[in-house]
Amino acid sequence: MTTANAALFQASSLNHRNARVQSLYRMLFGLMTLMLIAPVLIILGTLIHKGGGAISWEFLFTAPTDGMRTGGVLPALLGTVWLVMVALLLSVPIGIFAAIYLSEYAGDNWFTRVINLAIINLAGVPSIVHALFGLGAFVIFFKFGTSILAASMTLAVMTMPVVIVATRESLQSVPLAFREACWNMGATRWQTIRKVVLPNSITGILTGVILEVSRTAGETAPIMFTGAVFFTPFLPQSVFDQTMALSLHLFVAATQVPGIAEEVPFGVALVLIGLVLLMNSASIAFRMWLRGKKKW
Repeated sequence: MTTANAALFQASSLNHRNARVQSLYRMLFGLMTLMLIAPVLIILGTLIHKGGGAISWEFLFTAPTDGMRTGGVLPALLGTVWLVMVALLLSVPIGIFAAIYLSEYAGDNWFTRVINLAIINLAGVPSIVHALFGLGAFVIFFKFGTSILAASMTLAVMTMPVVIVATRESLQSVPLAFREACWNMGATRWQTIRKVVLPNSITGILTGVILEVSRTAGETAPIMFTGAVFFTPFLPQSVFDQTMALSLHLFVAATQVPGIAEEVPFGVALVLIGLVLLMNSASIAFRMWLRGKKKW
């Protein structure tokens, strides 16, 4: 290569300046990411440091004793699983079908605009308002009483906007060409949705489910009025039973029980976070497996 050609490929002052700017923005964005991750790591580290000593097989698989000062969290742990699972069974099918209607069938008119506005407003309602709604609607009006069913239905109403929005965005991300190809082959709209659109949008739908699991497991006010109790020595046998829950148990242990060891509330919080991470990890693994089977 001649001297003239070598000089031609040398970086100019503009290239050096762009490289410095790019490095500056990379450092800035990396710092912002670290600022987001650091609080999570600090919280987890604090919980493990202060509550790790409380975690044992006895803590996980026995009921509270001595006025909830000792013992374990088994009724609250199983009650939380009951509440989350029933809420998912109630909200996910309804949320998915509502999103399918809004994305694939409904036109742009005043009715759909009112529905979209209602979904946005429902997502912004405070949880204590949902609790009072659940108390009036499911506990009193439908006469479900304070039960897992009433609490789960309240949680389902509260978290349904998350499922609807995530599902609708996922459906709309499927290329229109996929639908047109099916229609040109004579498939009906529902056949196209069932065979093409839904399979290619399932990963986004699972994202909404993951977000719902996290919020459902951590809510306290809605279940406090509708189905969760301060203490019960019995494990729930059906959706019409009352139950303990980890979020309420944590609140009670941290604020209402005198003389409790400091590590117990931190241990309950650690179990709650571990349960949420376990459920989310299973959903994420399933989502990654489905994503690997996508053809586009």
